[in-house]
Amino acid sequence: MARGIHSIHNRLFVLFLLSMLSLLLIVSALFYQRTTDQVQDKVSEIARKNVSQTVGLFDLLLQGYDSLSKSISGNFDLQRLVAEPGPKDPALRFITERTITNTLGAIYYSREDMIGIHVISYSGPIYSYGNSMSVIDPDYADSAWYKELQESTGEIRWFGVSPNSVIDQLEKRPVFAFGRQLYDLSQHKPIGVVLIETDADQALAALSNLKLSPNSEAYIVSPDGRVMASTIPTGVQSRGPALVPEDIPRPAYEGDVVVDPKDGRLAVAGRPEMADWTVLSLTPDSDMNVELDETRNFILIMLSILIVVATALATFVSRTISSPLKRLIQEMKQVEMGNFRGLLHVKSYEEINILVSSFNQMVHRMDDLIERVKLSSISEKNAQLQALQSQVNPHFLYNTLDMIYWMLDEKENDRLGRVVLSLSHMFRYSSHWEGSSEVTLREERDQMRHYLTIIKSRLEGRLTVYVDMEDRWLDYRLPKMTLQPIIENAVKHGLEPLNCEGVLRVYTEASDGSLHIVVQDNGPGMDRDTLQRLQETLTGETLSAAKELAEVDAAADAPVSAARAMAPKGRRGIGLQNVHRRLVLMFGEAYGVRVSSSPGEGTVVTVVMPQVQVQTPAQAQAQAQAIRGVS
Repeated sequence: MARGIHSIHNRLFVLFLLSMLSLLLIVSALFYQRTTDQVQDKVSEIARKNVSQTVGLFDLLLQGYDSLSKSISGNFDLQRLVAEPGPKDPALRFITERTITNTLGAIYYSREDMIGIHVISYSGPIYSYGNSMSVIDPDYADSAWYKELQESTGEIRWFGVSPNSVIDQLEKRPVFAFGRQLYDLSQHKPIGVVLIETDADQALAALSNLKLSPNSEAYIVSPDGRVMASTIPTGVQSRGPALVPEDIPRPAYEGDVVVDPKDGRLAVAGRPEMADWTVLSLTPDSDMNVELDETRNFILIMLSILIVVATALATFVSRTISSPLKRLIQEMKQVEMGNFRGLLHVKSYEEINILVSSFNQMVHRMDDLIERVKLSSISEKNAQLQALQSQVNPHFLYNTLDMIYWMLDEKENDRLGRVVLSLSHMFRYSSHWEGSSEVTLREERDQMRHYLTIIKSRLEGRLTVYVDMEDRWLDYRLPKMTLQPIIENAVKHGLEPLNCEGVLRVYTEASDGSLHIVVQDNGPGMDRDTLQRLQETLTGETLSAAKELAEVDAAADAPVSAARAMAPKGRRGIGLQNVHRRLVLMFGEAYGVRVSSSPGEGTVVTVVMPQVQVQTPAQAQAQAQAIRGVS
């Protein structure tokens, strides 16, 4: 039993399982905490915006009601008729009542939400206008709203939402009531009050905007703690604790919004400008935690699945490590007994494979090792010979092109001479890859011009080229052979098929800390599916280049290997994917090639690189070698 516990298999299993479980628990806890903070912040922000929006709606609504009441209190004909004692003559009294009711009717029909307008004169008469016959409450003089209007000095007073009319005994619809005291402006004395009742649906609809969940409650509370309106229907009990005036958060100024999470619910309050009210939203924590509960259940399910997967992985990893070692021990015992003909074959981790391979080579494969060394030496010599030959052939070719140019120049064939000279420059430029594979934008521009000289000669006047590169960018470095493949694609796929004159524009521009080299043509463009496939290919190249760059960074202590990783891979075709991959390797994943195109409008290919001169991989490698040389 003790031997089993101390075996490498069991120890690796326990170690790997504990490591995986610890990592899972830590990540799950951090993720849940992060999610909790984000949900709470999001809910608070949504509640704050809802309250601000609702306060704005109330301000607009109350401003309209305020203007409505002012149109009544400021009507001079109405002031005169209300201030005069009721005439004794029935005909004159009828005319006076008809004039006042017509004035009230005109104001009544100016809005669609009006329920009733009531003018109560201190001289006795009451004038009302509504949808139906009104039955005035005989005890209205003892009501709180009437006394509040009498005590006012002409400013508007808001009475909030009532389940039915506060003065008309026949009106049973919910109303929003407000009013003001009427003054005779010529004598500066009060002559009566006006009470206006409107449909409460608009106020309740604005108040319902505060509800963050089905169980949320919204209130309008006066400074003395009275509930002026609420989203709770009449006769229905509140789901939460009773509303205590002392616990209501009070905004400090008009337009202020206060968020106060406490007592198991989130309270958000705002203050409109038109009334000294507090607009309050109460949401229970249980509603806000629904998303958190779902997240917690998801984490628990995933954690359970990952524990099972971690156990299986721990078993697999421990066996893949211990099983080859057990087989190696058995084979070593065979060697101890004098059996040197055994050959062990395993496929495991690199270190174990190296150990087994070393054991096999030590015992059984000495002759094979000598043969491999011999073959390796021959292969290296052949590779050196091929490298020397590949250096001779390009020099012979572009020297021959130079000779043809001078022969054409002697015969005054300037056009063909320029083509041959440009081809010679292009071949010399593309075949020189010794040292760094990075060049300046100035060199790339010159290479591009040589290529365009050949293309313009071939297309015979069908191509117009505009090149606009600012001098300040010409010393910036970029991968070699970046622009020519892009321009070659533009000519081949965009400009050659045209039946009209082709236009190619190459220019530079700065944008958000990046340098953009733009190649634009007026060709047929690409459809959406073709463009999407091309962009997906470039995205795949970004991921592949990032992986290769990580491998090169890991090889920082091996200069030869790193240099080979960054070197150009022979003379294969260089397309957009290759250009994009080399840009990502040189500058990082945020840079590369961007393509946009529309059918019939041409194609725009943009090379994105940093404006600052970053240290390229080749420069970093040269610096590292210099440091090693000094040390």
